[in-house]
Amino acid sequence: MTDNKIKELVKLAYETLDSKKASDISVLDIHELSVIADYFIVASADNLRQTTAICDELENKLGKAGFECRQVEGRSSANWILMDYNDVIIHIFDKENRLFYDIERIWKDGKKIVDIDSL
Repeated sequence: MTDNKIKELVKLAYETLDSKKASDISVLDIHELSVIADYFIVASADNLRQTTAICDELENKLGKAGFECRQVEGRSSANWILMDYNDVIIHIFDKENRLFYDIERIWKDGKKIVDIDSL
């Protein structure tokens, strides 16, 4: 995927998360740190039903835009759903598990994108 397409995916994912009332949305640029992805997007949901609804909406909106999800993990438990879009990995957590796994701390050397429009 080209750099412009990756950035388009990140922006659309961010907008979708925001529209579904995900909280504490964080975008980390990890392309210099890892070969597994260029970006991590991390967001919280208030409850398990919301994590599933957010996942469904992301699959729908990103799919319509031509982005295919390679794999979804955690949908059955819905306390941490990981969506793999090759160069972008989206993590949707319930609040308790977000604090426990603390992805941002683990990947603290990544560049946090503060202004999504600056991508």
